[in-house]
Formats: sequence, C-alpha cells, structure tokens
Amino acid sequence: MSSPFLGLRTLGYRVTDITAAKNWYTDILGIEPYFDEPFYVGFNVGGYELGLATEEHVDTSITDNATTYWGVENVLEVYDMLLSKGATEHEKPTEVGGGIIVAAVKDPWNNIFGIIYNPHFKLP
Repeated sequence: MSSPFLGLRTLGYRVTDITAAKNWYTDILGIEPYFDEPFYVGFNVGGYELGLATEEHVDTSITDNATTYWGVENVLEVYDMLLSKGATEHEKPTEVGGGIIVAAVKDPWNNIFGIIYNPHFKLP
C-alpha cells in the first residue's frame, strides 16, 4: 500500500514577538534561519522545518493538544539547556520503554517543544 504522505515537513509555532522568538530559537538550535521575513521565520533542523509565524494574539489554551518531538542524542543535557535558556518544564525526562527517552518544555510563547532519544528510529 502506498501513502500519499511524504513525511514530516514543518512544525509551526505561533508567536507574538517574532524577533524575540527568532533570537531565542537561533540561540537554542545553534543555527540561523534559512528563511527570515517579518511574518515568518523558518529553520532547517536536520532536514525538517521549524517555522515561526507572527500572530497578534496566541491562544495558549490549545497548545497541549499535540507535541512534536525533535530527535536528540542526550535528552537530559538538552532539557537542562532549554530550561537554562528560559523554557519552562512541561514533561520531565522519562524513559518510556525500549531505551526511548522523552521530555518536553514550553518555550517563552507557551508552545510545547518536545525532545526524544529513540535508538530504534532511523531516517530513510
């Protein structure tokens, strides 16, 4: 069976201050955005896009409905770094079985930023 879906392309976060968000994500990701406009900033993170879109009012009551996890080699180290840069705790690092470790923080705009170490997942 073939799927019409090509895979994850972009995770978008809505932010009220796109300049501050661009600076924060540039700092924590350690890379500059590849697309940088007043209405949208895009980062290429290991072949996947993190997009920041400006919005005057962000409804933070809905952000707990989904979590996207970005792959990392050391969840605890990255989790601590995110907290030191102003993120707040959302989900402490937890081994969920099979050597898979997950954690999540909220960025300064209340978006959930998940991280995962999954020794079983490999990109094609």
